Amino acid sequence: MIASGKGPSYDTAGIGETGQRQAAAQVDPLAGLRGPGDPPWDVYLTGTVFLDIIFTGLASAPVRGTESWARGMGSSPGGVANMATALARLGLKTSLAAAFGSDHYGEYCWDALAQGEGIDLSLSRTVSGWHSPVTVSMAYEGERTMVSHGHEPPPEEPAPDCPPRARAAVASLVPGRRAPWIAQAASKGTRIFGDVGWDETGEWDLAGLADLEHCEAFLPNAEEAMRYTGTSCPREAAHALTAHVPVAVVTLGAEGAYAVDRRTGEAAEVPAIAVEALDPTGAGDVFVAGFVTGTLAGWPLADRLAFAGLTAALSVQEFGGSLSAPGWSEIGAWWRKVQSVAGQDPTALHRYGFLADLVPAEQARPWPLRRAVPTIGFRRSA
Repeated sequence: MIASGKGPSYDTAGIGETGQRQAAAQVDPLAGLRGPGDPPWDVYLTGTVFLDIIFTGLASAPVRGTESWARGMGSSPGGVANMATALARLGLKTSLAAAFGSDHYGEYCWDALAQGEGIDLSLSRTVSGWHSPVTVSMAYEGERTMVSHGHEPPPEEPAPDCPPRARAAVASLVPGRRAPWIAQAASKGTRIFGDVGWDETGEWDLAGLADLEHCEAFLPNAEEAMRYTGTSCPREAAHALTAHVPVAVVTLGAEGAYAVDRRTGEAAEVPAIAVEALDPTGAGDVFVAGFVTGTLAGWPLADRLAFAGLTAALSVQEFGGSLSAPGWSEIGAWWRKVQSVAGQDPTALHRYGFLADLVPAEQARPWPLRRAVPTIGFRRSA
């Protein structure tokens, strides 16, 4: 197990019950650090919210000219909502600024995030006449194929000119483009964690990631890190990145993750946890959420890496992005289960020993967990 004021109201019961179950066994990882002068939010996010529709149980990839039937289907908020949900389920006070469509999809996503997950949407808005971006994901054989549709976002930026005070913010860096809110947030003491997507320009120029100068940590995957640094080894790439950012974290896929902190000279590598991967959607967002949580809690670098890898591993055992983000109930159930399995490597168990003082005292439900998958929008009776 361990490897070396809106329109109609819709029933989001599947997600809402999940949120309630999480609250019942919630852990505040920052409890010992909170004080009267703290920022109102632990983490601030902005970005695009999609409606994700996930088809599961497909025997194979869809074949041209045929009709495929899926054994299961779920719906949930996606896009930046994956990260927001992952952070909220780990006990962080999360604020999201985003545009929501004025269609039923937008209403559903708003309710799911605000009511089901307890995410603050006071900086978000519903845009009249704009329909929600949609992604359809088909999961099969541990992989997924996605089809997305959406119009250009509304002209007003969902992020406010002056972002709120927050301990941290997660920013998706875009080559050749600055996001003014990042510098504004950093100037107020917000710790910026930067992630990045594939560089469609093919230039892979770190100078093009202008907002990297405001980041405390940068979390690319191995291929991205090597392309940006011109190196042939992801570990070498991580060290090269510390010339541009204090903390470099490079995810290594099935091998785990490697991180370097130039301020302390510390380096850490943690192997991946061996799990049956059903759907990798959102695993990268969950990893970042875990690392941010550990950083804000002041954990050692290796513990942060181990926790991020664990949360990502738990997420790939479930379908969907925000649907699969684990909370403390899942983390606690996993920790108790692995300790009860004979033949575990004592060194590997020791690596996760820091969880003993964090997880809920009682096991709320058995492991492995199969989270209930909601379908969209049963209208509530008045």
